[in-house]
Amino acid sequence: MRKHLPFKLLFLLAGAFFLHVAVQAQDASRYAIIPKPVKLTPAKGEFKLNSKTKLVLGSSSPELKTATDFLVTLVENSANFKMEYGTQAKKNTIAFTLDNSISNEEGYRLEVTSKKITVAAKTPKGAFLAIQTLRQLMPAAIETKNSGERTFKIPAVSIEDAPRFAYRGMMLDVARHFQPIDFVKKYVDLLAYYKINTFHFHLTEDQGWRIEIKKYPKLQEVAAWRNETKVGHRRETEKGYDGKRHGGYYTQEELKDLVKYAQDRFITVIPEIEMPGHSLAALAAYPELGCKDTTYQVAGTWGVFKDIYCPNEVTFKFLEDVLTEVMAIFPSKYIHIGGDEAPKDVWKQSARAQEVMKREGLKDEHELQSYFIQRMEKFLNSKGRAIIGWDEILEGGLAPNATVMSWRGEKGGIAAAKQRHDVIMTPNSHLYFDHYQTKQGIKNEPLAIGGFLPLDKVYSYNPVPKSLTPEEAKHVLGVQANLWTEYIPTKEHAEHMVFPRACALAEVAWTPVESKDYTDFVSRLEQNLKRLDNLKVNYSTYFRDKPAPAATTAGGK
Repeated sequence: MRKHLPFKLLFLLAGAFFLHVAVQAQDASRYAIIPKPVKLTPAKGEFKLNSKTKLVLGSSSPELKTATDFLVTLVENSANFKMEYGTQAKKNTIAFTLDNSISNEEGYRLEVTSKKITVAAKTPKGAFLAIQTLRQLMPAAIETKNSGERTFKIPAVSIEDAPRFAYRGMMLDVARHFQPIDFVKKYVDLLAYYKINTFHFHLTEDQGWRIEIKKYPKLQEVAAWRNETKVGHRRETEKGYDGKRHGGYYTQEELKDLVKYAQDRFITVIPEIEMPGHSLAALAAYPELGCKDTTYQVAGTWGVFKDIYCPNEVTFKFLEDVLTEVMAIFPSKYIHIGGDEAPKDVWKQSARAQEVMKREGLKDEHELQSYFIQRMEKFLNSKGRAIIGWDEILEGGLAPNATVMSWRGEKGGIAAAKQRHDVIMTPNSHLYFDHYQTKQGIKNEPLAIGGFLPLDKVYSYNPVPKSLTPEEAKHVLGVQANLWTEYIPTKEHAEHMVFPRACALAEVAWTPVESKDYTDFVSRLEQNLKRLDNLKVNYSTYFRDKPAPAATTAGGK
């Protein structure tokens, strides 16, 4: 005989459930932090940051000042008072210390009480990340210049936090559509806000070359400009071209300034110089780099082009010279060398390419591409740098020390990890932000390349495939989303495509899988978007039209 719970007990259980839901909602509002911290313990009360609040660094002062100066500037811009540094961690202070007992290089502890705030971090980078958490605990007015506010209330809390992955990346393609350096800096600012620590800067393409190379001035004079741009989608041949010259490039001084700007936000900038494919703009400037005796034009439409660098000594000398200047600007460990979408038709027909194959004992053009990539890797390795390439660099044999960026799904990343090569997961199925955000796509959204990538699908992604052993999984360094800009001509459109999907990416990259919850994420996101309003970010709200899934998927595709 089935026994029924007494009505009173049912009533109490129901009451407890609804109380739990109410507390969760309250916490999501009070602690609307993205990405979600590893451990957050709510507390009663609040700290009031005002003009009398002092910053205390103690003996860690020189190392931590880059991080804490960011907080000083943030408050000064909003409240028009400058926080001063003190010497003792007493009442109304924010005290920072370095703590070697914290295991993760980016880990931190944050304690907020009504009397003071204490931050302990393994490194200055961890302290900066703690400041981003503190920033998100403040009222949204902190993001408004000259807000008129003089006091910022911060809810009491105890947080222990560290990232799941060391590599947390976003890519911006400025080669298809050039963007001013001020927007690139804003992009970096927003990455820092969500604890994304790597900015992949896609600088060269068939449609434009965006970096000043002093030894090759035609890259600025010719390769940086196209005569016109395809109207509509590339498949819509009847729409023709706009007849407007488009282009631009960044000077080396601008890029050095950008690197410093990113460093002050503890973000690494990884430049990408495409090779051997996606090189039509460079060929237009220096046709001797191609395999055909002809002239080339900077592309005005999109797609994959058959004209690519010829794998001979002239090309290698050019690329080594280019990369020498690139390395002088960008101090990153990694240089991204592309390696994707390089048709071999021209190489098959080229006597020069075939001669290299014969000389090197290569059996086919895929091995010739591997030879090309390995030549460039040896050069970069000799300068103390390492390469990242798209997963096509696996074809024909992987360069010995290469890191693979897996974009055509996870297959390339899995293969590389099983070969004990490091991997960044960036599958187009979950992390290509040039895709539409609704099922209706082109009917109610700005033009995009295609596909369908809603917010919840980004959030569902787990960068560690189940097919990897624990040892192989250690080679998955992290995760990255990409914004290709064939159909994204303006900075407003770029922001619309990236946000809030980058918020979901941040949580994929930071938060333990078992702590992720899409409904909770959306609750925090709704609060967080008020901050993006104040930061004047043109984010998308399409996610609001889609009901939350019953449960978050946490196993990749």
